[in-house]
Amino acid sequence: MSKLEIQVAVEKISKYASAESGDTVEIVERPHGGISIVVADGQRSGHSAKAISNLVVNKAISLLAEGVRDGAVARATHDYLHAQRGGKVSAELHIVSVDLVTRTLVISRNARCPTLLRLGDEFIWLDEPSKAVGIYRYTKPAITERQLEPDVTLVVFTDGIWSAGTHTAPTIDIPGILAQFDPHGRAEPAILAGSILSEALRLDQGRPRDDATVLVLKLVALPVDDGIRRLTMRFPI
Repeated sequence: MSKLEIQVAVEKISKYASAESGDTVEIVERPHGGISIVVADGQRSGHSAKAISNLVVNKAISLLAEGVRDGAVARATHDYLHAQRGGKVSAELHIVSVDLVTRTLVISRNARCPTLLRLGDEFIWLDEPSKAVGIYRYTKPAITERQLEPDVTLVVFTDGIWSAGTHTAPTIDIPGILAQFDPHGRAEPAILAGSILSEALRLDQGRPRDDATVLVLKLVALPVDDGIRRLTMRFPI
């Protein structure tokens, strides 16, 4: 297999007039190689939602860092939230992993929102029904696993993206955005994440009706391997 590079970008914004986003995103290196990204959308919005999503993400990240497999992490995180909050609160949970042991891309969903997978010019919706963690006792994730290959784009998003404009216009066309801004599969993930969030804000007339987060992960062929890992962030305070 040719050398691959993982490229990741995240953009997020809180609900209009809410000082704090109820969405949380964290990245952790897997102990045997690769990375995992955890996205959680806490029930409702604001401080209470942030407390829920932080609880969920922190539990998932700690288990992933110990080498627990993704499906087991999702189940254990559900059990933990259910026990801590008595089955009265929920969170939508995505775990995305590039596992260098199995050489696979693993997508674990406990969410109503689907996930979009682009393979070259093919768009695939990962939309198997799944329930949020924290409420129903025997909740399990919907898991998709694919061998690592170049020219892969994965888009994960929360309700604020998926429901943007539903009260005033059609729902957001994410495949259309990718086709427009990344026709040849060479655009940076940050461009795609920014374009998707910008369209969601436009549909909501600049006032997001819910906390909105979009994660774009790309696997691209690496022409030259200099061995350097890079991470950048922009965070207004």
